[in-house]
Amino acid sequence: MGSLSVWHWLIVLVAVVLLFGSAKLPQLARSLGQSARVLKAEARGMKADEEAAKQPADDGKPQQG
Repeated sequence: MGSLSVWHWLIVLVAVVLLFGSAKLPQLARSLGQSARVLKAEARGMKADEEAAKQPADDGKPQQG
């Protein structure tokens, strides 16, 4: 079971065009791009939240010492 050849990709592409129609493909690609951007932004936000949680809280009180 190796990788897919050019013929396999061509058959997949033809099947996608037949299923969705050529008019819907740009809209489908745009929607996929928006979903990827949202996912990327959420992952960045989660990473920032984790980093903020690791840092000591600054409650505005002067530290004793």
